[in-house]
Amino acid sequence: MVTAGKGGTGKSFVTAMVGLELALLNQRTLLIELDSGLRGLDIMLGVENQLVYGLGDVLQGTCEPIRAIVPSSWNSNLSLLGASGDHGFLPDREDFLKLCRGLSSYYDVVLVDTPAGVGRCFEAAAHACQQSLLVVTPDPVCVRDARVARDLLGQRCPAVSCRLVINRVRPRQIRQMGYSDLDQVIDGVGAQLIGVVPEEELAVSCISNGKPLPEDRLAKRAFHNIARRLLGDYVELAVGA
Repeated sequence: MVTAGKGGTGKSFVTAMVGLELALLNQRTLLIELDSGLRGLDIMLGVENQLVYGLGDVLQGTCEPIRAIVPSSWNSNLSLLGASGDHGFLPDREDFLKLCRGLSSYYDVVLVDTPAGVGRCFEAAAHACQQSLLVVTPDPVCVRDARVARDLLGQRCPAVSCRLVINRVRPRQIRQMGYSDLDQVIDGVGAQLIGVVPEEELAVSCISNGKPLPEDRLAKRAFHNIARRLLGDYVELAVGA
């Protein structure tokens, strides 16, 4: 699961970019979007015109998963199961668990993009997943809310390991947020760091146009290294890596 204590951290963008890097590493990767009525990954992946069904249709038995899953044009190993178009739809956690278990037979990695916060979708994802990527930006409100999500995850699903992604980092602005360094952010959340992603000016343009980051961007390298770490590779940690 890819989650955040509050909105605005770039969580869905992290989901898309890490998913792409996993696909490029030869992993059959499925992105599942849980934010009912507020789709975003379809636009990021450039497949908004291809979505007919969503997660709600699958869980309610309207269609089989294969009819709702859309392949990404970014890479043949990357696919999307978009969120329900119904704002009121909330997944039953046991139904969602069964779906994820079934889909894991066909994919090497399933990334679940949850809404920000700790509501029912958060609990459904935590119940189904083995690992959590907690996405934060280095500001006090975000760090505090991430700690709440981290503690709740530890209480309700202690078997789910939690790793921290610090996103949208501008080294010169860290002190302006009241932190001497990123170690204070890590300590504030209380989760093991898996990656630091620098602020990327092209992110908005990429999101709007359904394009991945260019190969020469530092943020792309950061996402690549996060994907490698998820697969068990050792990659030295540094800002932008």
